[in-house]
Amino acid sequence: MTRPVLYSFRRCPYAMRARLALQISRQDCEIREVVLRDKPSSLLEISPKGTVPVLVLPNGTVVDESLDVMLWALGKNDPESWLAPTASLDEMLPLIERTQTEFKSHLDRYKYTSRYEGAVASEHRSLASVFLMELEGRLHASPWLFGPRLSLADAAIAPFVRQFANTDRKWFDEQQWPALRSWLDDFLVSPLFGGIMDKLPQWQLGDEPTGFPSSPETHWQRSPLSSGAAPG
Repeated sequence: MTRPVLYSFRRCPYAMRARLALQISRQDCEIREVVLRDKPSSLLEISPKGTVPVLVLPNGTVVDESLDVMLWALGKNDPESWLAPTASLDEMLPLIERTQTEFKSHLDRYKYTSRYEGAVASEHRSLASVFLMELEGRLHASPWLFGPRLSLADAAIAPFVRQFANTDRKWFDEQQWPALRSWLDDFLVSPLFGGIMDKLPQWQLGDEPTGFPSSPETHWQRSPLSSGAAPG
């Protein structure tokens, strides 16, 4: 193996954020698209928990937590200073951790209610909304979650907000979250997001390697009307 191998699933928010960091850092990888109901044995052999993303380094090291993949990639190359915008990593990590625990728990019970006995979708939507209101406050004050520059936190959190919004986009758009909506909408139309969302066939043993990233475009910019605090 001469380059890292990334096992991924296009729509998984954890895999999305790993791909975002690999894309921005321009780390040359082989990407293998996984179908979660039909996981390849090679994935299960290196990471028995069978979740994505999983990054296998040329020396055999396995990185199977999405945030660790992001930190590995940005540790290699961080051209837009995601690890040091105007906040420290220690300041960003608690908000990222709350996204994948507190917020994600309510998101799953809102989106996949039938999987959780006793879960009431509207209740978990309301509880998740408390966290989104906190993000709204941050984005009302500045273009990005930690000030005037894009950071690790924005890239690590946006895929989960996208998943929440897509559960009922009409409802989401009716909420009093103008700064959050514009931040998300700018993310969804950005070349950075578009560059990680190519549709790939399910990987099979023996397939020709597929390189990643495939697009040179890496930017996520705020539109002039949505950058900075809202007027008034």
